[in-house]
Parts: sequence; C-alpha cells; structure tokens
Amino acid sequence: MAKLIIDNITYEVADGEQMAQACANAGIPFNCNSGVCGSCQIKILEGEKNINELNKEEMDLGLDRTHRLGCQCKILTGTVKATY
Repeated sequence: MAKLIIDNITYEVADGEQMAQACANAGIPFNCNSGVCGSCQIKILEGEKNINELNKEEMDLGLDRTHRLGCQCKILTGTVKATY
C-alpha cells in the first residue's frame, strides 16, 4: 500500500491506484473529475517520483511534476506528501 499525506493526515492508497478518493476525503474540492476544470489542483511537497507522469489534461493546464490534479494522479508506490 502506498501512502498519501495531506496536511499531516495519512491516507492509504493501493499501489498504482488513483488518489482521487483520498484527496476528496482530505477535503480537496472536485468538480469535473476529468482533468478539465483544475479545481482539485494539489502541490506535491515530497515524493513526486512516486506518481505517474503528467497526462495530457495536466499538460494542457500548464502543470508540472509538483503541481498536479488530484483526480488524475496515481501513486505508483511509496509515500507522497501534498497540500492544496
């Protein structure tokens, strides 16, 4: 199991799974859930190498490895620390 830490609260996420539910549980706002609106943007503080590469939707919004969309990220393995 991977770990997502948002504002010092740890959420477990299965390796390779979307972290959208954990982000929603942490209170991050979601609107479209398809990577278009950008409402679920998070800042990765640690562990960006443990997340999948940016996808087209994130690149279209001008995001980078440390500024991601919670609805589009998958934790491959390990621990990721983020805030919003």
